[in-house]
Amino acid sequence: MNKKNSFNVSGKIVDLINYRIFPGLVEVINGKITTITETSTCDDQYILPGLIDSHVHIESSMLIPSEFARLAVVHGTVATVSDPHEIANVLGIDGIKYMINNGKKVPFKFYFGASSCVPATPFETSGATLGIKETEELLRNDDIKYLSEMMNFPGVLFKDQEVMAKIALAKKYNKPVDGHAPGVMGEDARNYIEAGISTDHECFTIEEALDKIKWGMKIQIREGSAAKNFEALIDLLHQYPDQVLFCSDDKHPNDLVKGHINQLVKRAIAKGHEPLKVLRSCIVNPIKHYKLDVGLLQKGDDADFIIVNNLIDFNVKATYIKGIMVSENGKTLIKSINESEPNFFNASKITIKDIEVPVERGNIRVIQAFDGQLITKSFLTEPKNEKNLVVSNLENDVLKLIVYNRYQSAKPMVAFINSFNLKSGAMASTVAHDSHNIIAVGTNDNDIITAINLLVEAKGGIAFAEGDNHHLLSLPVAGLMSTADAYQTAEAYEKLDLLVKEKGSTLKSPFMTLSFMALLVIPELKLSDKGLFDGNRFEFTQLFKQN
Repeated sequence: MNKKNSFNVSGKIVDLINYRIFPGLVEVINGKITTITETSTCDDQYILPGLIDSHVHIESSMLIPSEFARLAVVHGTVATVSDPHEIANVLGIDGIKYMINNGKKVPFKFYFGASSCVPATPFETSGATLGIKETEELLRNDDIKYLSEMMNFPGVLFKDQEVMAKIALAKKYNKPVDGHAPGVMGEDARNYIEAGISTDHECFTIEEALDKIKWGMKIQIREGSAAKNFEALIDLLHQYPDQVLFCSDDKHPNDLVKGHINQLVKRAIAKGHEPLKVLRSCIVNPIKHYKLDVGLLQKGDDADFIIVNNLIDFNVKATYIKGIMVSENGKTLIKSINESEPNFFNASKITIKDIEVPVERGNIRVIQAFDGQLITKSFLTEPKNEKNLVVSNLENDVLKLIVYNRYQSAKPMVAFINSFNLKSGAMASTVAHDSHNIIAVGTNDNDIITAINLLVEAKGGIAFAEGDNHHLLSLPVAGLMSTADAYQTAEAYEKLDLLVKEKGSTLKSPFMTLSFMALLVIPELKLSDKGLFDGNRFEFTQLFKQN
């Protein structure tokens, strides 16, 4: 990587503070911008501050932070506001410290939060718990910039003692609190926001977003690998540019190879939104809200900027962080590093008997997943009966779903799901939000067992099995991330993704969608390692509903 960080660069300067574009020369000495001189002519390119992902779980890229950075900088990203609650659910504070320490080993600006909901609910088994004591330990740390998304919105509304104590700690240390309140509107939204919650990335409709903006909340427009809300929310920029931030939330490695926040910038500008307004939303707004020490292309700032060909194509020619060129012409200049691989995995192999479901009277509740959404619906259907056992019904796309505790000995939980459309085989993953137990879906019990046991042997990863045909991407860091080269991980994931689609899945991101089917804090019906869960009533329910 080019270590030289004293240089000049010429181009059209995008000044987001003074809201103007002018020809100029930027002088960088020892990683700082020393002067910006307006000129009469300049190189035919645009220089602007680097892009920021305002809410992301690095773990969802299946890459450790240092490898995530290698991909992100190619697309002009210089910083992320990162909630490490995936690894925190597995390894607790030690997992968060792992992310912070690894991120510091590369020239990229990672800003981590104190995970507020570990575990997300008491209705699942996680590998760790972060209580009030642990939360204060984190918030005292200067490396922790905020209290991560408060997913327990019922706890806020009903003033749960521990929830309110965590919010109070964030206020004590003058750090913002991120929100997570899908579908919450009206007085509930007002009470949630007035408790101190400042952002939300879970709005599905513009009506919901407008209702929350009314009470002072900032809205993060999310476009990840599974949840996609850009089209529904982008028109917020017309009237509320200062209340809007851009984020990915969850981005799988193959998608990160293709693009990041730069894609959203390009799409917003193509829709006719003013470029400076778009760029302020995804650069200035997160810097101000989270108090980030990211340069804004002003004299005295860190030289954190990007060079693009123009503001329409938005092709990133180079990315600089603290004056270090970290990408050039689509190539990363950050080198891979050797890193440790901490984990917590105690699951044993299971057999077909462990996942058999005897027929009972009545219909079965079926989880209905939706492409590009975290929410689910549910419906009742007559179970398919073979030898007095309920089995996957391929004709009606009602497939068996398993969640299996990876931390301690327990019986696998079984439900049924619609929308995966697999016609053969089974897929399984230890990326299962938020507690990251093993989750699997398949067309038959033999393949489901094989896919799960592949993960047990590897102690984490994603897998597909069809008869003797086995495929595995190992994720040795907490069962969530690989330490391998980011491009190799992305390629391996892409092959698995395409394979599942070849076997019938019509979902844009089937493994990502599968990972959210255990996320109990998002309604309507989900499955945890403890049983089938009604997200509307916030309580367990039964698979069979008697007529």
